[in-house]
Amino acid sequence: MKLRFHVFIMLFVSFAVVVSCKKVTKTTLTEENYVANHYHKQEVDIEMRDGVKLHTTIYTPKDTSKEYPILMQRTPYSSRPYGEGQFRKQIGPNVNMMKEGYIVVYQDVRGRWLSEGHYENMRAYIPEKTSDDQIDESSDTYDTIEWLINNVGNNNGKVGLWGISYPGLYATYGTIDPHPALKASLPQACIGDFFFDDFHHNGAYLLSYFRITSLFGTPRPKGDSPIDTTWYTLPDIGTEDQYQFFLDAGPLENLNSFFEYDIRDEPSLAPDGMTDDFFWNELKEHPNYDELWQSRGLIQHLDKTKSHVATMIVGGWFDAEDLYGPLETYKNIEKYNEGAYNTMVFGPWDHGRWARRNGRSLVGNYYFGDSISEFYQDKIETKFFHHFLKGKGDGKTGLPEAYVFDSGKKEWATYDSWPPDEVQKQTMFLSEGQTLTSEQKDRSAIKFISDVKKPVPYSEDVKTVFTPRKYMTDDQRFAARRSDVLVFETDVLEEDLTLAGPILANLKVATTGTAADWIVKIIDVHPPEVETNEEMQDHLKMSNYHLMVRSEVLRGRFRNSFSDPEPFVPNQKTDVNIKLQDMFHTFKKGHKLQVQVQSTWFPLIDLNPQTYVENIFKAGEDDFKTQTHTVFTDSSLEFSVLPK
Repeated sequence: MKLRFHVFIMLFVSFAVVVSCKKVTKTTLTEENYVANHYHKQEVDIEMRDGVKLHTTIYTPKDTSKEYPILMQRTPYSSRPYGEGQFRKQIGPNVNMMKEGYIVVYQDVRGRWLSEGHYENMRAYIPEKTSDDQIDESSDTYDTIEWLINNVGNNNGKVGLWGISYPGLYATYGTIDPHPALKASLPQACIGDFFFDDFHHNGAYLLSYFRITSLFGTPRPKGDSPIDTTWYTLPDIGTEDQYQFFLDAGPLENLNSFFEYDIRDEPSLAPDGMTDDFFWNELKEHPNYDELWQSRGLIQHLDKTKSHVATMIVGGWFDAEDLYGPLETYKNIEKYNEGAYNTMVFGPWDHGRWARRNGRSLVGNYYFGDSISEFYQDKIETKFFHHFLKGKGDGKTGLPEAYVFDSGKKEWATYDSWPPDEVQKQTMFLSEGQTLTSEQKDRSAIKFISDVKKPVPYSEDVKTVFTPRKYMTDDQRFAARRSDVLVFETDVLEEDLTLAGPILANLKVATTGTAADWIVKIIDVHPPEVETNEEMQDHLKMSNYHLMVRSEVLRGRFRNSFSDPEPFVPNQKTDVNIKLQDMFHTFKKGHKLQVQVQSTWFPLIDLNPQTYVENIFKAGEDDFKTQTHTVFTDSSLEFSVLPK
């Protein structure tokens, strides 16, 4: 059974289109019809080099006494509203820039909405194009900029790109083989590779993305013909209890029915005789990091960026969807484009929250301060674009290389590099007695039972939502009290401990089975005397709050290679190394640093059968077995510690 997936769900998926919402807080707009009163709107279909036309909406200032830069966002989520007299309530990255005056452009990417052509999810980059028929998102961006520069009046010859989430990918894409007029790009929460972002984490399938698969996988009713109404669907699972639904559903293959279209009932959902969702098919037929995923990743092509495009990568430390992408985008542009203006901004946000003006800044239950998003928009984002598109255009913006928010001290810091040059590696061991120690104190084995009928939930508060966000700062006491979650923690800290950069978990493990997932979580255990913020859920208190500040999973079959999986040898001690994404967090004096290790994280990720099969998407009921796992106390974590 399926339910129509309305446009407001699409808007929720990407904060990149948050500016089109009708309700805007007083801190963002003072005039209800500001855009309509101050901008002209034009909709055009721009022809690409292969003849395909892309639908493009252009907002130009009514004041024609001066020239303006062009700011463009390319999106798969629609450049709505369509039609003469239909205006967005806010345009551009933020209200400051809207009022300052820019030519603001939105474009439906190839194969989506009113643009012609065939849509490909994470379209592969073509390095050396030999004909006009060889197109990718880089060439479409180039051709669009060429048309805009030559056809839109009062432009100053400078172009900037911006976007959040999927539009963030397109903002990155445009910096590869870029148009000479492209001077600045602001990729935010940008996807980098679908095997490590969004739908997978280190090869583990994110079951939390199950309900939006059709957004990217349902073809338009008439193939490549444009359409201005929503055509994809959202599975109706019939319950608000997502944990129980997926537990009862069993193996992933039992979910196939949600992506099979009955052409007798809904022929429009089966164009050209197609009877199922092509992205779901790609997921289940390509469980490994094979050529399909490798060709679509953008990270490996960032050596093709050019130094004349200034980039600022923006992300949230608590972004449940895209943390890998912005960090790896920044690091790889930095690696391959020496001398280019390339900076990063990371704040205490979940997915795209910096695009809102909320006043109080929270992720889930955890409060980080006031007006943090406003500070970013007013003092960082606006300054970046003004400098490169309206100002001098050199590298002397007055902004640092890394503008990062310490989520423990709850304050901004700036550095000339990221990670900071002064960080030092510090190793801590998982020891007996639930201790985390600076020296290995023993050689022993800690066992726990991983029951496939009772997997560890990702939160005590599992609801039916698209990609849960609040769990990234959720209180982990519920997990610490389970027998299938191992807990290791320091004594109460006598001085502040600041972690700044990546973390590597070097686990030594064994299992009675032939397959297992491994999850590592970094926890800030608060002292008893901490004040509770007013927005916290009623049943929780900040006293002894177990704040999750970083977490990651590795599907054990990929411990040596994401392309060539291999089973565990039962009861054999095995190395499993997990890279946790960067963090910037001070564990304050009086707190404790805790590490949790577990083997299920449900239903954030799918359930590992714990018996090796070639393709988990095709595992049967009999493959799922409860197993006993072992963690050895020569396991360790390598932290990036910032000296005092």
